Amino acid sequence: MADLLKTCEEAARAGGAVISDWVGRFSVREKGPADLVTQADEAAQAAIQQIIFKNFPDHGFIGEEKDCRLHADAEYCWYVDPLDGTTNYVHRVPHYCTSIAVARLGKIEAAAVFDPVSKDCYTAQRGQGAYCNGVRLQTSGVKSLSAALLAASFSSHIDAGSKEIDQFVSTLLSCQAVRRTGSAALNMCYIAAGRFDGFWALSTKAWDVAAGALLVEEAGGVVTHWSGDAFDLTQPHPAASATQELHDQFLELLANAPQRK
Repeated sequence: MADLLKTCEEAARAGGAVISDWVGRFSVREKGPADLVTQADEAAQAAIQQIIFKNFPDHGFIGEEKDCRLHADAEYCWYVDPLDGTTNYVHRVPHYCTSIAVARLGKIEAAAVFDPVSKDCYTAQRGQGAYCNGVRLQTSGVKSLSAALLAASFSSHIDAGSKEIDQFVSTLLSCQAVRRTGSAALNMCYIAAGRFDGFWALSTKAWDVAAGALLVEEAGGVVTHWSGDAFDLTQPHPAASATQELHDQFLELLANAPQRK
C-alpha cells in the first residue's frame, strides 16, 4: 500500500507540473457544450500514465481524456483526472488540480490530489488517515446544516429544469452558504481539511471524486451516494459531509428538494 500511495503522489505532482508548464501556451476545444479540454489535460494524463505503468505495468487505468480505459477490469485500477477544473484553468482562475486514486476490486486504497497553484498535496491511504503536505487532516465537526458551508458541482450542460438546480435552491435556503468552485476534487479535499462542511454532485465521473472520497473518509467525514446508498465508483455521484449528524440532515434535504414550477 505504501508503494501505491507513493506512486499516487509522484504521478499527481508530475501531472501538476505539466499543467503548470502549459499555462498561457495551450489551445482549447470543446468536448461538448461548455465542456472544455486543452493540450495540457492530454499531456498531463500521458505523463501520469507513464509513471503508473512504469511502477505497476499490470494495473488498470481509467483516465478522463479521450475516455481512456486500459485493462479496466484488473484487480487494481487507477482513476485519473489530469486537470480537474479545466474551465477555471482556461480562464486563469487559480483553482484546479490533478486527482489520482487507485482502487482494488472497486475499493479505493490510496489517493493524491495536487494543487499546482498553492502547492498543496493532499494524500490518503486506507486506514492511515488523510494529510496535506504531511499534516494530518480532520473534518470540521459541524453537525448542523444551518451552520454548514456547502459546495456543489453541476453538469457542464445543465438544463433549466434539472434536479441539481432544485437541490441548489434548497441548500441556499437551508445552510450558511453554498459555493460552486469548479473543482469537485478540491471541494472534497476542502471537506477533509475542515474548510467546507459538505459537498454533493449528480453528474461527476469516477475520476472526479475517487481520490476525494477517500480523503474525506480518512479525515473523519462521511461519503455516500447522494441518495443515501453506499458510495460506489460505478455510480460516482456523492454526498460528502464533515459528520454523520450533518450528513443525515444533508441527505434528507437533497431527497426532499421541492421541484420548481
